[in-house]
Amino acid sequence: MNETSLQRKTLLLLLAAVTIAFVWILLPFYGAIFWAVALGILFAPLQRKLVFRFKGRRNLATFTTLGVCTLIAILPVILTTALLVQEVAMLYSDVQSGKINVASYVMQFENILPSHLKEWLDRFGLSSIDGLSDKIAKGALEGSQFFATQVFSFGQSTFELVVSFCIMLYLLYFFIRDGQAMVRMIRNAVPMAEQHKRLLQITLRRVVRASVKGNLAVAVTQGALGGLIFWLLGIHSALFWAVLMMFLSLLPAVGAGIVWAPVAVYFLITGMVWEGVVLALYGVFVIGMVDNVLRPLMVGKDTKMPDFLILISTLGGMAIFGLNGFVIGPLIAAMFLSSWGLFSGTRRKKMRLPADIAPRD
Repeated sequence: MNETSLQRKTLLLLLAAVTIAFVWILLPFYGAIFWAVALGILFAPLQRKLVFRFKGRRNLATFTTLGVCTLIAILPVILTTALLVQEVAMLYSDVQSGKINVASYVMQFENILPSHLKEWLDRFGLSSIDGLSDKIAKGALEGSQFFATQVFSFGQSTFELVVSFCIMLYLLYFFIRDGQAMVRMIRNAVPMAEQHKRLLQITLRRVVRASVKGNLAVAVTQGALGGLIFWLLGIHSALFWAVLMMFLSLLPAVGAGIVWAPVAVYFLITGMVWEGVVLALYGVFVIGMVDNVLRPLMVGKDTKMPDFLILISTLGGMAIFGLNGFVIGPLIAAMFLSSWGLFSGTRRKKMRLPADIAPRD
């Protein structure tokens, strides 16, 4: 082994060691770093337009972009989270104390069930009101407790939340201002063909834009519309159900209908026909149309992935990374497909890059 080869291997070993150590020390704040990068990608075009309008004053344009991002993307999340934490705690307390009487709802269902459905319940041991209500009550308690502890676990430490938020804003400023220079530096350092690097960069931008700007906007709209109709109909904990519909709207083949449809059926079979009809029509023609109209406009085919893969990667990402996983999961899946496409040689050497997402150096 000659001296040059030994020096190169030593350098690579040192590079791997310090990279692993660097990633390790960043792990406690990976969520803040990830969202700073994601929002930086999303708001970078606005900053470039403002730089032109402010005649090259990059710092002023970046501060203005950061203010817009805070007003339309960050503050609403903080306010909604604070209200939702309180509502989830109240819902859990009401179910636990018996203020929300699950047994009464079960009895209403049992009284209107036809005989053949009662026989079907007998086969599964669910014909007993006491047993069935206990199971439903237990499930409601476990569900509300899980939602409160898992979805909002980041709120358990106020100091950690504030520190992460400040880190995200601080990094976001530099990612918005110097993002293009950072991208060029990373691309120059990666030992790959330029064409392959551009493809992976485009994949990253597509998935982040589709997940954050598109899917999240659709989910928030559907959740807000669902919460509004629940509030107008006097349904308990409308904000909780609105946020639940928002999260379910992120998942293909699931959607907000899994929440409002059973409520509409409950209204109809318990004699609340007017409420049931209104909720069903509103769910189909208002909440459902948001997904059919708004999603193609804002998301389109940016992810380039089938719905089943988006569903599995989103669920897996959220199971591992929490709320951040609804973006990280599909991003990893898209990078996986792109990387294997490059490795197998199935992609053409000359790719036609859409003008709206072509990298700008």
